[in-house]
Amino acid sequence: MNRLFGRKKQTDTPPNLNDVISGVDSKAENIDSKISRLDAELRKYKDQMAKMREGPDKNSVKQKALRVLKQRKMYEQQAGNLRQQAFNMEQANFAIQTMKDTQSTVVAMKEGVKSMNKEYKKINIDEIEDLQDDMADMLELNDEVQEALGRSYGMPEVDDDELAAELEALGDEIAADADSSYLDEALEVPTPVKEPPQQPQPQKNKDGVAVDEFGLPQIPA
Repeated sequence: MNRLFGRKKQTDTPPNLNDVISGVDSKAENIDSKISRLDAELRKYKDQMAKMREGPDKNSVKQKALRVLKQRKMYEQQAGNLRQQAFNMEQANFAIQTMKDTQSTVVAMKEGVKSMNKEYKKINIDEIEDLQDDMADMLELNDEVQEALGRSYGMPEVDDDELAAELEALGDEIAADADSSYLDEALEVPTPVKEPPQQPQPQKNKDGVAVDEFGLPQIPA
């Protein structure tokens, strides 16, 4: 069958940008290791020339050092180019990812608008206005009911001037009851001074000499 109709040509899969960036970074790191080896070789030649006198031998070592230095310059340029390529690809990858995120955001916003429009169609503004009017009427009716329930019956008719005079007189009585001046007078009464206890008089015998509890003459302190 493959001979009659031929085999379907396989399409090449496009390279992944992240894989390419990783490969370029790996090449740059490999070149850095080569530069390190050349640096070690240059230090060796430099140490040799420092110990040698001017002459053909020193010139030979110098030529080797110059050759190594040229290789080092070439590797540095290659490493710089690779790092610049990796940086450019990273910038491109960031731009691609940003565009994908933007597309996802736009799709999500469109879906959100569709959902809002669908839910909005379920709402009737006229019904909401009627509901608000009914609520206002019910609250007004409730105020009327409360006012009717709080109505007073059998209250005597009293002149407002008489009530004001009675209220003022009531205030004077309250002020008189609250007068605490008698407490101030009670606080002004002097506190009686407590006299110190009297010391007992010493006992004396018939000759007038002070004696103790056993009848013996007391020794003066």
